[in-house]
Amino acid sequence: MGIPTLISTSTASNASSVAITSGIDSTYDEYMFVYTGVNPATDNVHFQFQVSTDGGSSYGVSMATTFFDAWHNEGDTGAGLSYETSKDLANGTGYQTLNADVGNDADFGCVGILHLFNPSSTTYVKHFYNRATSTTYSDYAHDDSCAGYVNTTSAVDAINFKCSSGNFDGVIQLFGIS
Repeated sequence: MGIPTLISTSTASNASSVAITSGIDSTYDEYMFVYTGVNPATDNVHFQFQVSTDGGSSYGVSMATTFFDAWHNEGDTGAGLSYETSKDLANGTGYQTLNADVGNDADFGCVGILHLFNPSSTTYVKHFYNRATSTTYSDYAHDDSCAGYVNTTSAVDAINFKCSSGNFDGVIQLFGIS
């Protein structure tokens, strides 16, 4: 990994979504979105993202993705690892889950890092991967991983983060990697 340069910081306070519509351009070949302190207002929701090729006027670009989840209960009553087909997008245009089943108590929430590669390319699709952790509504610690590609050769120039239901608090930082 190269050297990260902070481009912007967005703070959500009871927000329905956070859209980053500037700073994603041809300056860097890799962009990193670091999200911290994400706490949903609604219990048992997914924290998600989708991209735009028109400056954020619309979101819903086709993606092919995969999602894995490792978990462990705080009472040591259950643990596991699974491939979550219900959280994949098979060339779907919905929002991709980054963190699953996030709880809204004070000791719940999620954090993670999403990497997006070559978003300005007009020749190739745009690959991404996310590594995240969360505490869920059922007292489980989760280690969530997803990866895939944005299935377009148009330049991606905006990204939107939201919960599958309700509002959220949190901070999302955009870095360029040189």
